Amino acid sequence: MEAAWRIVWRMVAACLALVLSAPAAASLGGPKLNVCIARAERGMAAPALFARPDRFDCAHDQRSFGSGDFWVLSQPIPPGRFDVIRMSSVFQDRVTLHILYADGTIRTLGFTSATTGRYLKMGAAIQLPIPRASTPPVRLLWHVEGAGNQRGIVLGPVVGTHRRDDQVELMLAGFYGVLIGGIAALLIYNLALVAALRQGFQISYCLLLGCIIGYALSTSGILTQIMPAIDNNSRLRLNWVLLGGSAAMVLVFARSFFERRVFAGWLGHAANGVIAALFLSSWTAALLSPWHAIALDRAMTCSFVALMLLVPAVLVRAWRVRSDYLWVFAIAWGAPIVFAGMRIAQAMGLIGWHFWLDQSTILSMAVEALLSGIGIAYRLRLLQHQRDEAREREMLARALADADPLTGLLNRRAFLHRAIGRQRPQLLVLADLDHFKVINETIGHDGGDEVLRSFARTLADAVPEDALVARIGGEEFAVVVDAATGLDVDALLHALRGARMPFDMMVTTSIGSCTGPLLRETDWKDLYRQADRALYAAKAAGRDRARDAASLSMAA
Repeated sequence: MEAAWRIVWRMVAACLALVLSAPAAASLGGPKLNVCIARAERGMAAPALFARPDRFDCAHDQRSFGSGDFWVLSQPIPPGRFDVIRMSSVFQDRVTLHILYADGTIRTLGFTSATTGRYLKMGAAIQLPIPRASTPPVRLLWHVEGAGNQRGIVLGPVVGTHRRDDQVELMLAGFYGVLIGGIAALLIYNLALVAALRQGFQISYCLLLGCIIGYALSTSGILTQIMPAIDNNSRLRLNWVLLGGSAAMVLVFARSFFERRVFAGWLGHAANGVIAALFLSSWTAALLSPWHAIALDRAMTCSFVALMLLVPAVLVRAWRVRSDYLWVFAIAWGAPIVFAGMRIAQAMGLIGWHFWLDQSTILSMAVEALLSGIGIAYRLRLLQHQRDEAREREMLARALADADPLTGLLNRRAFLHRAIGRQRPQLLVLADLDHFKVINETIGHDGGDEVLRSFARTLADAVPEDALVARIGGEEFAVVVDAATGLDVDALLHALRGARMPFDMMVTTSIGSCTGPLLRETDWKDLYRQADRALYAAKAAGRDRARDAASLSMAA
C-alpha cells in the first residue's frame, strides 16, 4: 500500500507539470497557422499554387475532403524570426514542404512515412527546419500524398524557434518519463503481487498496464526515439491497436474486479460485445488503412461510444447490487470518460484539434490505471480482512470441535491427539467424582451439569499452565503434564474438595495417577490402565483420596 502511494505522488507531480507547462508547449514560441486545402490534380506545381491562393478551400474542415493526395496552403506567416515548423503526425505516405520567402525564392524539403523518424519529436510531432535565407519566409505549401485524413491532412502547424523547441522537448520528456515510469512501477509491483497472491483481477490489470505503456510509448513518439527506422504509418497502426486494446482491457479488468453479480445477464453479454468491437475495429483499421480509412476510423469511434454508453450501465448495476468497489470505479472512470467524450467529439468534427486534447488520452489512461491500482490495494486489504475472518472462524470451529460442549475442556479425541507423541515421561492423573449418580438424583441433571462445570473450572485452575486437561467420560477427567514439571496430587485433591458447588453441596473426588512414556498409542493404553487401576484403588479405600500406580506396585 505504501508503494502504491509513492507512485500516486509521482504521477500527481507529472499532472502538475502538465498543467503548468501547457501554455508554453501549446504556443511553441510562435503562432499557429490556419491552412486551406486543394485536392491534388495533374500538372499542379508549387509556384503556380503560391500565385493562386484562391484555388484553395479555406471554408471546409479538412476531414470533409476524404482520403487521397492534397495541396495545403498556409496563411501568410506573421512577421518574426522563426526557424522551425512543427505539426502533428498523421497517416500519410509522403509530404513535400515548399517554403516561399519574401524575395520570391522557394525552398523545398520533405519526408516519407519511412523517413519520418528523423523529424519526429516528443508528443508525436513532426518538426522540420526552415532553411535560412536572406529574407524571411512568408508562406508554406505542403504536397501531401496518401493521406488517410482520419483527423486531418496537415494538423496543427505551428512556427517557432529551436530554443523554444528544446524547452518543449525537455518538458515533454519529463512528463512522459514520469507518467510511463509510474505506470511501469505499478506493473512491476502488481506482477510481484500476482506471483504472491494469484488473483485473477491482478492478471487482467497487469495486461491493462502493459497496453497503456505500449500506447504511451507509441503515441508520445518515444518508440520512434528508440527505433528511429520504424515506419511512421506502422507506428500509427500499432498505436490504434494498443488504444483499442487498452480500452478493451479496462472492461476486461472491470469484469474480473467487480463481483460476478454486477455483470450478470444482459450486461455481461453487452460487455463481451463491446470488448470484441474494440479489438475488431482497432485491428481492422490497423490492417486495412488507408483503404476506406475514414470509414474504419468511424467504426473504431463507434466502438468507443459503445464503451462510454456501457460504463454508466455498469455503475448503475454496481450501485443496485451494492458492490463494495463502486466508488473506486466511479472515480477511476471519471477522467477517462470526460476526455474520451472530448476525443469522440473531436473525431466527429464537433470540436477543433488541440495538442493537449490529443495527448489527453494517455493522461486519462494513466489516471485510470493509478486509481485502479489504489482500488486493487483496497480490494487486497478487504481480501486480507476476509481471510483473517475466515481463519478466525476456522480456528473457532476447530476449537469447538476439540472442546467438550458442557465444560469447555478438551474432549477425549482432542486430548489424545495432543497427548500422544510427547518425548519425555508424562504424568497422567485421572479424577472421578464420587457418587455422581446420587448428585444427579438429589439436585437433578441440570444441577449435575453445573457441578461438572464447577469441577472443570477448579481442575483447570489447579494444574500447571502447560498441562492438558480433558473430560474423557461422564464424570471422569484426565490431566497430562510433563513428569519433570510434576503435579502435587494432594494439593489438587484439596483444591477440588474445597470447590464451591451448587446448593453448597459437598462433592468429593477420587484420583489415580501414573508416570510413564507417551510416545505411541500403546503407551497411552498402558498408562491409562495403570492410572485407572490406581483410581479404583482410591475408591476401594473409601473415596476422597488419591493413589499412585507406582505406590501400589511397591506395596504389592
